[in-house]
Amino acid sequence: MRFFIRRGIFYIVTAWAAVTLNFFLPRMMPGDPVSSLIIKSGGQISPDAINSLKVLFGLDNGQSLWEQYTSYWNQLFHGDLGLSFAFFPTPVSSVIQQSLPWTVGLVGIATILSVILGTTVGTLIGWRRGTKADAVLPVATFFSAVPYFWFGLIAILLFAVTWDFFPASKGYQPGLIPAWNWEFISSVLWHGILPALTIVVSSISGWILGMRNMMVTVSSEDYVTVAQAKGLKERRVMVSYAARNAVLPQISSFALALGFIVGGTLVMEMVFSYPGIGFVLYQAVTASDYPLMQGCFLVITLAILVANMMADVVYAFLDPRTRQEG
Repeated sequence: MRFFIRRGIFYIVTAWAAVTLNFFLPRMMPGDPVSSLIIKSGGQISPDAINSLKVLFGLDNGQSLWEQYTSYWNQLFHGDLGLSFAFFPTPVSSVIQQSLPWTVGLVGIATILSVILGTTVGTLIGWRRGTKADAVLPVATFFSAVPYFWFGLIAILLFAVTWDFFPASKGYQPGLIPAWNWEFISSVLWHGILPALTIVVSSISGWILGMRNMMVTVSSEDYVTVAQAKGLKERRVMVSYAARNAVLPQISSFALALGFIVGGTLVMEMVFSYPGIGFVLYQAVTASDYPLMQGCFLVITLAILVANMMADVVYAFLDPRTRQEG
């Protein structure tokens, strides 16, 4: 019990620090939304219009930085993330609600698929080290060293431009109205094939190599040797003794990957013009949209913390030694 209490306190402090940084970092960046509008318009905005825009965006409220900080916490406790400057007057929560499902659906499914396939393949080739299964290693090493956005560009060139099998961009066919009908759902699935394929191909190699290396290390441990000496079936030894312990580092890595699912793969979403939260975050940064940046960072931070909390619980279940009181 003390283990979970200590971890709970740790995550509370971490959440406070993350929210505090989330408030101050955007304000330390140069520029503001009004300046961005002036640049985009070529400077053709009168002083009166500039003052009106500041009033509109709430930038002239005269509050000190500390007052803004306390006000920000008060808004968070009331579930108010403010209004987006880039999508004014849409609330930040609405912008995130519209973009988050796209990212979670695409990146989430692709990431989970990569972890399952990579861990399974890594377990098999690690257990059968020194055999023909090691032929997978050079291929996995090559793919793990190539940037994922490069795969996206190659995929677009081959399957969208050269052969015209799949659409090159967007989340669904232009002109369709989002609805729970087969026409729209099938369009979403069809447009998500190339981005999902890019994520799976670029990330699965890391899971294969990580699990394979851990399986090689664990296979030489005494408890594995004793299990084999007892005459247990090879599959049981591989799964229940070797893989169960080798997968522990994978769980920590998966927790981080699961948290970053919410953040999306920014470059991938930009390459495919996919309407996810990563692309929304990019738009917020370019427009100096503080509320939207803070909202995106907050959602990403909380997702990572929750994923790590889940990983701690699973880790403690698989390895009781982590629950030992110090």
